[in-house]
Amino acid sequence: MDPISSGERPHPNPPPEGEGAEEAVERIASEGPKGTWAVAGLATFLVVLIYVLFYFLAYLPRGAVQ
Repeated sequence: MDPISSGERPHPNPPPEGEGAEEAVERIASEGPKGTWAVAGLATFLVVLIYVLFYFLAYLPRGAVQ
């Protein structure tokens, strides 16, 4: 039975099989986790931004503690 007519969609990137499968996995793994670094960098930037905004907009305007 055809997978498309049965309602199942084929996987867009099927896993490599047979000859060259190990090389394909090595090639993919060697590219590294680029998206992970982007998400981690964005999260770090947001935390630092929130800290600086809190410091200048909430902490300093209150003045010295007496």
